[in-house]
Amino acid sequence: MSAAFHTCFPLRKTRVHEVCGPGATGFAAAACARVPGNLLWIRETWRAEFPNPVGLCRFFDPDRLLVAQTREQTDVLAVAEEALRDGSVPLVIAELGQPLGLTAGRRLQLAAKAGGSTGLCLIAEDMGSNAAETRWHVSALYDPLPGDSTLMRWKLIKNKSGTLGAWDVRWDHPARRLDVVSPPAQ
Repeated sequence: MSAAFHTCFPLRKTRVHEVCGPGATGFAAAACARVPGNLLWIRETWRAEFPNPVGLCRFFDPDRLLVAQTREQTDVLAVAEEALRDGSVPLVIAELGQPLGLTAGRRLQLAAKAGGSTGLCLIAEDMGSNAAETRWHVSALYDPLPGDSTLMRWKLIKNKSGTLGAWDVRWDHPARRLDVVSPPAQ
């Protein structure tokens, strides 16, 4: 992997990050694969889409995943804050349907630091919080080569450490790892 990419992914521990775009769930799955131990995915019950264990098994053992469903975003944030502060789960994923205010975002950051956990918020585009450590935009790319994995572009659009960039990546299913791919020659 490129050195710049490696400084940003895997996600920095004890911080809360954000991801948006049509490939956000794939980004979350790749983040889960990089973390040992159990994982917590929190979502509101009204959401039609659901993390599919069959699809996730190409990234990590879905037996490691606990899915919590709540009535509203306030409850998602409360569960995420408690889980991050507790520290017994190394990665907490929260699907958010509304913008995250600075106060709520800061509370999540403090909880992640206290518990030594990492948080990842799946957000809609243009819905980011100023409190996020990083924000990624993920989308699929046209791939001229046949394969069983989707070529994706991961753009780091916010980084409190200052490094921004874009990388074309592909998930290597057998190795369960992410490969940075060189762009095709023109």
